[in-house]
Amino acid sequence: MRTRRLQWGIAAALAALIGTEAAAEPGPPARIVSIGGAVSEIVHALGFADRIVAVDSTSRHPDALAKKPNIGYMRRLSAEPIVALTPDLVLYDADFGPAVVLRQLAGAGIRLVRVPAEPTVAGIRTKVRTVAEALGVPKKGAALAVSLDRELKAASAYVALAGSRPRVMFILSTGRGVPLVGGRGTAADSIIRLAGGTNAVSGFKEYKPLAPEAAVAAAPDVLLVTRRSLEMVGGKAKLLAMPGLSSTPAAEAGRVVAMDGLLLLGFGLRTGEAISTLARALHPGLKPEALAR
Repeated sequence: MRTRRLQWGIAAALAALIGTEAAAEPGPPARIVSIGGAVSEIVHALGFADRIVAVDSTSRHPDALAKKPNIGYMRRLSAEPIVALTPDLVLYDADFGPAVVLRQLAGAGIRLVRVPAEPTVAGIRTKVRTVAEALGVPKKGAALAVSLDRELKAASAYVALAGSRPRVMFILSTGRGVPLVGGRGTAADSIIRLAGGTNAVSGFKEYKPLAPEAAVAAAPDVLLVTRRSLEMVGGKAKLLAMPGLSSTPAAEAGRVVAMDGLLLLGFGLRTGEAISTLARALHPGLKPEALAR
């Protein structure tokens, strides 16, 4: 235990020294810890992937990020392994946790930049601007935002061709046999609306368990899940057989849409792709070629 404390003290002192030098001589960071899948995608797109010394477990795209040293899940991090990496910048998603770790990192003299996590189109622009400014490349950020806007506008025009707004229930998990679903104000709620759907669960905010009778009353036309959640429940057939879900229009029609979780809910640079992919699944009549017009 004494050895571990000594190692922690040495790492913290070294990080504090590096942080002091970085403050005295401002410039692009050389050693970046990037926390949050969307944040890391932006860092990569801005040309700083080679300066990333570690990422969290949600930073899986592109493949180059998945090969970086991993410090764990962004809501259950520890300060010690981050300090030991001697970063001169930690970019972190607003959902970072626990809060005590941020205080420890700040106490070690490490520069911390919080990246907002609002699940909206405007929120994505804010992410790009925040990361670009932190990296000292605001002009690159502005150019990236222009490209992003172009993709989002194309996706929006594509969704506008849809003639209906099916009721969609997003299921985050099915722990203990009760589905945890996305209500108002969630990333799931936002992406469903952007893709031309209606959130079937609007009676509450955030993510909450849904009783079988409430699932029946919600009457979703489509069940939306991440691929990982679908695998954990045992596949499409088992999901549709769950109490409550088995009596919905979605189960009767066998309509389950599974997508990569980061793509679907990350609200990063690939959100235009997420919108158009989900829109095609919700509106089978939409033709992919219409997106290229």
